Amino acid sequence: MVSMSSNIDDDLATLRAQRMAELQNQIEQQAAAQTEMEFQQQAAENQQAELDTAMKTILTPDARSRLASLNLVNSELTTQVKSHLSKLHSDNRIQIPVNDTQLKKILSGLSENKREVSIRRI
Repeated sequence: MVSMSSNIDDDLATLRAQRMAELQNQIEQQAAAQTEMEFQQQAAENQQAELDTAMKTILTPDARSRLASLNLVNSELTTQVKSHLSKLHSDNRIQIPVNDTQLKKILSGLSENKREVSIRRI
């Protein structure tokens, strides 16, 4: 009777140890994933800060104001425009500062492939 009880206790202890090891593994994997996500988020924030700094030299105040307004509506397009302007500037393919009229042309060029929506009243 005593040996059977100790055998069950040994089995329970083994199962507990296995479960603890599994839980520890899960915790370590979650911590690694969270660290990686935080690293990626920090890199994205740094890239965004670099683009914002570059826009201060590339754009006139009016053009920056237009881009800020666009950011409220469509942040993805704004990021795309900033990246495009930064690349053009680094390749010396645009003259700086880019004014509001030039920015409008760039925006219309980037959104050419989009459908234009019009609403008519009946």
